[in-house]
Amino acid sequence: MHRFTSRGLAPACLAIAASFAVAAGASAQGSGKIKVGFMLPYTGTYASLGNAIENGFRMYVQEQGGKLGGREIEYFKVDDESDPAKAPENATKLIKRDQVDVVVGTVHSGVQMGIVKVAKENNTLLIIPNAGVDEATGPLCGPNIFRSSFSNWQPGYAMGHVLAERGMKKVVTLTWKYAAGEQSVKGFKEAFEARGGKVVKELSLPFPNVEFQALITEVASIKPDAVFVFFAGGGAVKFVKDWAAAGLKDKIPLYASGFLTDGTLEAQGAAAQGLETTLHYADGLANARDKRFRLDYAKTYKLQPDVYAVQGYDAAQLLAAGAGAVKGDMSRKAEVIKAMEVARVDSPRGAFTLSKAHNPVQDFYLRKVDGRENKPGGVAVKALADPARGCRL
Repeated sequence: MHRFTSRGLAPACLAIAASFAVAAGASAQGSGKIKVGFMLPYTGTYASLGNAIENGFRMYVQEQGGKLGGREIEYFKVDDESDPAKAPENATKLIKRDQVDVVVGTVHSGVQMGIVKVAKENNTLLIIPNAGVDEATGPLCGPNIFRSSFSNWQPGYAMGHVLAERGMKKVVTLTWKYAAGEQSVKGFKEAFEARGGKVVKELSLPFPNVEFQALITEVASIKPDAVFVFFAGGGAVKFVKDWAAAGLKDKIPLYASGFLTDGTLEAQGAAAQGLETTLHYADGLANARDKRFRLDYAKTYKLQPDVYAVQGYDAAQLLAAGAGAVKGDMSRKAEVIKAMEVARVDSPRGAFTLSKAHNPVQDFYLRKVDGRENKPGGVAVKALADPARGCRL
């Protein structure tokens, strides 16, 4: 019986399955909805970041009456767990099972590499709302790959520029040993050493390890002019508290890319006061767009927005530019991409355009922690474009 079924009925079953798939596709088209797949961290050290990105994205859509390009939005969600090993399978779920028009994700640079690979293989539109992994808009760039955030190189480079301008000569770097941290340090080092400084020691620990004490002790023994670090989320909270508890807060100047203090200030408390960071967003920027955004976000979510919310908001703005150009018909992929490439995004961070590699060309602010805000202290580097080394578009 089993042999008869496999030989005699398999072709018929395949034919039925094929016709069902066609019907399902026609039904999805007929629904007229744009399918958005969120692949974000909803658990673990980056959970709050994932939630902020989704909040920002949804808020922009709601401001447009719940539609982009005249089409309603249908959402699908996958928790990426900040686990690179699960990235290909999770991205494939959204693309194959849910048949989304666009994937929005993610935070963790290692996970991002897996998403980029699957998106490229399936020619699926991908908007990266945080992960700065340089390769996504570098060697692995593609017509369908866009970013609404930053490259890892950018905020590090901006801070390297600042410390060199301040006459620092001897700096130690400290980060998690994964793409985001290593590439941020690389950007810092490039700018700092080009202007006469020297990174005398590069320290790291595995992600998401938060046992910082031995490394902090080593930094203290080196006695550098300053320390540059990359940490984010829960790890950033613990590092800042450990640094202060070790008595180094007022002894060795601590600098970082802005993720150290973005979305973490309430938990860091007094330990974070006075810290300076560089990022493409700050609290209290003097532009009407940001003031309106912050007010609306606070009203909607009963929370203060951070850079992650801004990046989610702008991911929706980018998608809106593409969807608007084709009146919501996301099957017209080439036209969607062309419209997104030339978009000028009216962001709360300040308006930005995209480089040829689809990475934001944007100002980077020098910020200082004051209370529960990262207050802007001027522009560290204006209209900074990632070099997109290795990109062939």
